[in-house]
Amino acid sequence: MINNITIEICIGNLDDAIIANRYPIDRIELNSALELGGCSPSLETLKYLKAHIDKKICCMVRPRGGDFFYSQNEYETMLKDAKNFLEAGADGIVFGFLHEDCSIDLERTKQMADLIHSYDKEAVFHKAFDETKDLNDSVSKLIGCRIDRILTSGAAVYPDILQGCKKIHALYEKYGDRIQLLPGGGVRVNNIKDVITTAGSGQVHMTSKKMNDGGYLCLDEDQLKEMLQQIASL
Repeated sequence: MINNITIEICIGNLDDAIIANRYPIDRIELNSALELGGCSPSLETLKYLKAHIDKKICCMVRPRGGDFFYSQNEYETMLKDAKNFLEAGADGIVFGFLHEDCSIDLERTKQMADLIHSYDKEAVFHKAFDETKDLNDSVSKLIGCRIDRILTSGAAVYPDILQGCKKIHALYEKYGDRIQLLPGGGVRVNNIKDVITTAGSGQVHMTSKKMNDGGYLCLDEDQLKEMLQQIASL
């Protein structure tokens, strides 16, 4: 934490998580395949990290890229993945279930949240939220499902995230005593301070990624340092 801002970083592989652990961040959102927007990591990656780093780790549960409307087989597998992560020490599970019309699948969302809370961990609904038609209504419904935190850009895309942060601020003013709102998606060195101050929710989610020579997205440590310096200058 820097300047009372809770800092979460999205990480796509084991080695990058070990590097991120050296910095004053509060949570790692552990993924694989950031090139697809982030998918579930391996169970062994989580187990290794829980044994070697001291940050909170929230695991993405997403079996593939693309939409957030899953078959029954996919859904059942996602529940099993979540259970395995929780039993291996995950501090939270990041997920999102929508219907084909982009409305929230309340039944599946509640079932997943109940599973997570049975381990006394955090249920986090990811940016599938931003595809819903009415953000106010969606927040209210996710509160009803006992979701702890929503990762959102306020339905904005880079470079317009600050417009989305105004929506996040409005949602935080209305619902912030019942659910956490985590601004993320399009956070960069040149806008991170404005994202934090405009959203006003006391948290930020960042990726600090670059394409490496191996052809996959990885942590840009220099960029991470710059972003943390920006937060320190608030």
